[in-house]
Amino acid sequence: MNHLLRCPVCGETFPDHGELACPDGHHGLLRAIYPEKQLTIRDEPGIFRYADWLPVQQVPRTQSGPVTFRSLEFAKEVGLSNLWIGFTGYAPHRSAFVPTCSFKELEAWPTVQRQKETGGGTLVVASAGNTGRAFAEVAGTMNQQVLLVVPKRGLERIWTSAPAENVTLIAVDGDYSDAIAVADRICELPGYIPEGGAKNVARRDGMGTVFLDAAVTIGSIPDHYVQGVGSGTGAIAAWEAALRLIADGRFGERLPRLHLAQNLPFIPLVSAWQARRREIIPEIDMPHAEEAIRAVNADVLTNRKPPYTVPGGLFDALSACGGQMYGITNAAAESAGLLFEKTEGIDPDPAAAVACAALLAAVDRGEIGEDACVLLNITGGGYKAVLEKYQVVPVETIRPGEVPACILEKSHV
Repeated sequence: MNHLLRCPVCGETFPDHGELACPDGHHGLLRAIYPEKQLTIRDEPGIFRYADWLPVQQVPRTQSGPVTFRSLEFAKEVGLSNLWIGFTGYAPHRSAFVPTCSFKELEAWPTVQRQKETGGGTLVVASAGNTGRAFAEVAGTMNQQVLLVVPKRGLERIWTSAPAENVTLIAVDGDYSDAIAVADRICELPGYIPEGGAKNVARRDGMGTVFLDAAVTIGSIPDHYVQGVGSGTGAIAAWEAALRLIADGRFGERLPRLHLAQNLPFIPLVSAWQARRREIIPEIDMPHAEEAIRAVNADVLTNRKPPYTVPGGLFDALSACGGQMYGITNAAAESAGLLFEKTEGIDPDPAAAVACAALLAAVDRGEIGEDACVLLNITGGGYKAVLEKYQVVPVETIRPGEVPACILEKSHV
């Protein structure tokens, strides 16, 4: 398979050598163009059954991948007759075997593999917690060097199912944006490669397998897609996956409506989209950002620089899909998460609980009809079950003296 990359601004296509941006300097999210116009499901146990639409040449062996199942009891509580759950986490009774309990692992596998094939060096990942845990797990499995930068608040989330010998972990004062700033400085050093976040086609197309799996399982593109978002990259991935499925010709001709949620009081994407502004204005959309971030339960949904404005980003996805956004309180998320666990037997993580509450709100407001086909993306969960299976291993942070001096001088490590 020889896929290409396409710039959404100039429309030029070029071979994939690991680029994160258009060689001509255009500001937009590159998109992978695959030669296979119709999706073929490979005989693989995990995410790489969708390898035809992933930007990799070789296929690592892993059980980690999304699963899709029809909800009965939770659907009844919500008031829907055709609700489907896209789940990435650990729930053996649902044949879900993702040891990090997060759909961020779907990003990590193709990203690390693409890096192996196109470059080398140490991959640098900034994370609020879940992404770092996923990359630590995959780096250990694939014997690749990864450096993680996380806020100190997120340190307890960085663990693996086996000792992570290829991972360097740095903790910084501040929030996710501070971690990004430190990671950017590290990437100025020789041998350190930025993983790219939303700009990396491997991350987006990896997350897009949730939507592919749902469409294959259901037999068609769902009418509605529900997710909790911080950067919105998962929603962009769902939009891109839907476009490929429409081009396939076997799954329908309509894009799903996106229903995306953030955790109050930090809701910059909700604020900007409700005003139908392409720009996020910090003074309006996220005043008192640090205080708001400290107040949310789902702090993995807090990103002060999301790919919202960029061509091919979240504003374009919401516009194309007629999307809606919701601000969800901690109390509403906790209540919805407990209801999901009671009815489906899976403990969702805080971000997934926000999505559950958004689904309840959307139905209550009449945004989703009773008989509509709905995909609820439970982006993480199954922590209780994974602790019964694995004795998880915390990833150790490096000592301040081991941090490159040029990083220490300009960061709060």
